[in-house]
Amino acid sequence: MMQNFVALVPLLPLAGFLYIVLFGEGLSKQLVGWIASGAVLGAFIVSVLVFSTQLHGAAAEVNLFDWIVAGDLHVRIGFIVDPLSSIYLLFITGIGFLIHVYSIGYMHDDEGFNRFMAYLNLFVFFMLVLVLGNSYLLMFAGWEGVGLCSFMLIGFWYKDMANNDAARKAFVMNRIGDLGLLLAMGLLFFHAQSLNYRELFTEGAVAGLDSGTATTVAVLLFIGAMGKSAQIPLHTWLPDAMAGPTPVSALIHAATMVTAGIYLVARSSELFASSEAAGSLVTWIGAATAVLGATIALAQNDIKKILAYSTVSQLGLMFVALGLGAYSIAVFHVITHACFKALLFLGSGSVIHAMGGEQDIRSMGGLKKHLPATHLTFLIGCLAIAGIVPLAGFFSKDQIIAAAFEINPLVFGITIAVSLLTAFYMFRLYYLTFHGSFKGTEEQEHHLHESPAVMTTPLWVLAGLSVVAGFIGFPHAVGHSVHVGHWLDHFLEGMNAGTMVYHGDMPLITEVALMLLATAIAVAGIMLARQIYVVKATAALEDDEIKTDVHRLLKDKYRIDALYDTVIRKPLDALARWFDGIAEPKLIDGLVNASGRWTRGVGQGIRLLHNGRMFIYMLMMIAALVLMLLSLL
Repeated sequence: MMQNFVALVPLLPLAGFLYIVLFGEGLSKQLVGWIASGAVLGAFIVSVLVFSTQLHGAAAEVNLFDWIVAGDLHVRIGFIVDPLSSIYLLFITGIGFLIHVYSIGYMHDDEGFNRFMAYLNLFVFFMLVLVLGNSYLLMFAGWEGVGLCSFMLIGFWYKDMANNDAARKAFVMNRIGDLGLLLAMGLLFFHAQSLNYRELFTEGAVAGLDSGTATTVAVLLFIGAMGKSAQIPLHTWLPDAMAGPTPVSALIHAATMVTAGIYLVARSSELFASSEAAGSLVTWIGAATAVLGATIALAQNDIKKILAYSTVSQLGLMFVALGLGAYSIAVFHVITHACFKALLFLGSGSVIHAMGGEQDIRSMGGLKKHLPATHLTFLIGCLAIAGIVPLAGFFSKDQIIAAAFEINPLVFGITIAVSLLTAFYMFRLYYLTFHGSFKGTEEQEHHLHESPAVMTTPLWVLAGLSVVAGFIGFPHAVGHSVHVGHWLDHFLEGMNAGTMVYHGDMPLITEVALMLLATAIAVAGIMLARQIYVVKATAALEDDEIKTDVHRLLKDKYRIDALYDTVIRKPLDALARWFDGIAEPKLIDGLVNASGRWTRGVGQGIRLLHNGRMFIYMLMMIAALVLMLLSLL
């Protein structure tokens, strides 16, 4: 029974994809949209059933059939059903369904609607394979599949070359990270003779690795995670990926695909826990990425770019938690972030829809009265990500801050600073978009209208989740004092030799003080944004009004793309031109052509000896005999 349930979860979205591709041409857009949405809804219902089996600790590995049998390599297609995979199933299919429904309204006028919905179904299928796979190899198949779908969806509007460039950039940068993942898998198989999670972790194959090998494998796995989850230096693809339709940004680049790197590290927690060096690397890369994303978001004016750099920053905080050994807290923040960031992206899509495609917040303002549902739900999302109690972001972010406080004071300071910046730039976005006077054109103002119910209903559901999702992880000391347990920690307890859950030992007074500090920091950021953009009504600076070097640097994204362009792309382009203009025609072609000419010349010389005249042949035979006799003498 378990096997049938689990197999249905990825098969339903795959069936939806195949049906739309094969038979969707004659169907209406509305019907195609509901077929795609229904497939993911069915997967969500089955996921709930699968999840319910984990409430009583019935973790299982379901083997379906042999995939690869070659020598010592024996790989089965199978699914691992445990607390980590089952909770990922819930938000992948649940939020995925809401985004599919939203897309019916958002993309209804697009000529490629059927293709878009098919791509979304295919993406959900591969993402489910990624989290359900019972081995690194099957996980890698899903990993590459979501990369392919990401490429197709980012470049969905392929007639614009900028979209194609963004898709290609995402594809290439993810391939760089994937090389690290492949090398890690190769090392694991060489030393442990397996890529199966149960054999590696439950049966102790990983425990037998020496410290150097364990560290190398962990670092290589993290490189793979850096690519998929947009960590320094492989982060620049994610903001550019906003070229895709807004539902793509919500599904792939906020709620699911970018969190695959978090899943990979959490799944491998026993391996990372055995390497202090790998943990430190993860912590500091995460901290640097969190600061970088938050500071760049301060100076952006594109509504989706602000949310994109916010995602980069929040992913950095998740990696900070992973590096500190607080794997369950990182998963907690993945869950809450999926709710409020999907809400914010879909809310931005509702704004863009009302503005006729406009994305510059400097051309907005005063939308509160025109888009009441979008405004209220967007405000809830902003409060959640800022960390205002009792919304979801408060609980998960507070626990990252608390873990940093206990383990590393410097990292604690960084998380506090990032929290302040997050509250400020999110409410800068909120105030410039929804408050003040409208700054767009008369035509845009004339066409302002609230989105249809098919778009606003998912917003309300996600807003509700952004309010209540945090209660699955009530702070430890406070929860203990009021007899409320940390449900998520209890749920994940015991996975990977008990390395998943962070067991902090913080006095109640300290935890309460940290909660008050985190709240005060968030409120300070909000009030500062209100003072600047509402009380003083300061507009976002135009490009030619940027006076400070710091602001210009942030607006230019620290010029990291320009650095890559100078250090990597231009030298490679020059090398390619050299090969094209000199090495290829003069060296390679010259060598090939010279060998051909030499062969032809030798052939021409030999041809003269084979002219068919018997006199010449007899003369050569006599000459040969004379030479043989002379050599003997």
